[in-house]
Amino acid sequence: MEEHPHNTLEYSDKVEYFDAVVLGAGISGLVSAAILSGQGCSRILLVDEYKNVGGNHLDWSSNGYTFDIGSLIFQDDSPLLAYFPELLPLYVPIKPEWARLNPQGKITAYPISVRDDIIGAGPIVIARIFASLIAARVLKRQTRNAQDFVRFWIGGYLSKRSGLESYMRRFYGVSADEIDIELAKKRMMWVSEHARIRTWVTKLTERKKGGPTNQQLARPRDGFAALYAVAVDRLSNQGVKVSLGAQIKRIVKNGHQFQMDVNGGMIAAGRIISTIPIERSVELCGLEAGPHLSTITLTSLFFSFSGNRGFSQSVIYNFSHKGDWKRLTMYSDFYGKVDDREYFGVEVIGSGPDGLAVNAEGAFRQHTQSNGMFDGDLRLEGSRTLDHAYPIYRRNAAKHAAEAIEKLRRFGVESFGRQGGFNYQPTARSSTVEAEIALQQPTSA
Repeated sequence: MEEHPHNTLEYSDKVEYFDAVVLGAGISGLVSAAILSGQGCSRILLVDEYKNVGGNHLDWSSNGYTFDIGSLIFQDDSPLLAYFPELLPLYVPIKPEWARLNPQGKITAYPISVRDDIIGAGPIVIARIFASLIAARVLKRQTRNAQDFVRFWIGGYLSKRSGLESYMRRFYGVSADEIDIELAKKRMMWVSEHARIRTWVTKLTERKKGGPTNQQLARPRDGFAALYAVAVDRLSNQGVKVSLGAQIKRIVKNGHQFQMDVNGGMIAAGRIISTIPIERSVELCGLEAGPHLSTITLTSLFFSFSGNRGFSQSVIYNFSHKGDWKRLTMYSDFYGKVDDREYFGVEVIGSGPDGLAVNAEGAFRQHTQSNGMFDGDLRLEGSRTLDHAYPIYRRNAAKHAAEAIEKLRRFGVESFGRQGGFNYQPTARSSTVEAEIALQQPTSA
């Protein structure tokens, strides 16, 4: 068993004992605390070095606008609500529409449009698309990365023409040929589903169906803080102690008990659940660091606007070959205008010089206006940069993450979630389900 060189912590102050400690107060941490409480743990500590609950679900307000960092859209059948039913009436019912800016400068269907990307391209382009697809299927080269995976299913020509490869580079922070194949398959199965001929025929012949059968929801107008404060109240009423903005120095294992230095005092616990970044958990436990696990640094730009924005959809993804911005979300479509101005957020991968807000703003203005978007008074209200937004799935990243998680498991720490499992989780649903699965498993040290 790997332990910190000093396997005991000694303080003159009284030791506080817990059945379990949950590191991280994001969705995975909140759900974990609720599950443990339901399993009979009477003394639980939910602790986070962040000062806010909700992990990377953050908000920023100014001049009557509330902007977000992190997921905005939820569903009324999310399993998260089974643990925190008080959240449901706080959400705002919405009817969002998704679209993408394609390389031809057109706002069209997301993630791909059979009519605009294929049929409307003309016979010569159609011939190239199918020739490329046939070549990919006949050659059947080994799928070593995300680029190979996508090109096998839709061909190299359509992969480039649709802008999918350009978007993958923005999303992952690296080019598609550097993205780990196993994680690409796991997170991009929609590519194979949309690429089947039967699916294309269905899209062209069937009438357009309505939106999702479940009700789409947005966070409260006041922001995420108002939402997750209610979750904290429920946990507190169940006996869970919540400590935010905590200073955690180290974790040691003494027999079957963990000891932790938190805010200069000692706590002891029989179980530790970690939903914080893997490398931070490894550091706290005094274990040998493995290969670095890269994560995305995300810069969010917050704009207000008056004029003709050039599209009607609520969420636009940038699939064009130019422009560093990844996605924009029109919050005012859900919450209404402020002083007759629309407001929205823009996500930009924060690596390199364009991660600086001032550069990102100028690049966004130039790119969108050159594509007929935001003709009018566009005003930057603010910005925020977030570290560890989500994992970068470089080749071998999954292997290195698994090795680190196993190292923590041998030490006795259970690590999972977006940060603790190095696992991109696009929704609160997936975070909840993963926590449920992880905590159903028997513990072993």
